[in-house]
Amino acid sequence: MNEVSKVRLDRWLWAARFFKTRAQAKAAIEGGKVQFHLPPGTTANADRLSRPKVSKEIAVGDTITLRRGDAPETIVVKALTDKRGSASVAANLYTETPESVELRETERSRKRMERLGLKVPPRRPTKNDRRALRKLKHDG
Repeated sequence: MNEVSKVRLDRWLWAARFFKTRAQAKAAIEGGKVQFHLPPGTTANADRLSRPKVSKEIAVGDTITLRRGDAPETIVVKALTDKRGSASVAANLYTETPESVELRETERSRKRMERLGLKVPPRRPTKNDRRALRKLKHDG
């Protein structure tokens, strides 16, 4: 693995195998799918997100949120490289936050339930809804 002190965001996302090509990484960054957490002390609000440019140089310890699908992934940069390697090497370049993993698992289980036809209603049933359900179950 080619260790460097700073690397462009698009090259790192490509090397960490989040995207198949650098062009896809660039399109995701420009499209607002990738957000960069500003480091503490930069502004009054340390948890603020910014839309980075493709040429943004990242360092070890930076936190990035990217959206590939429905649930966003929040990752912390552990190592830098500008060369694309195997998947096992790429997995050592970052770590995903526990909150991000939990959110993705929750979203995955919700989608699995919906595919089975078990859609969670947006609100509790009204009196009318309960009557209709009772009629469907018993008089059907």
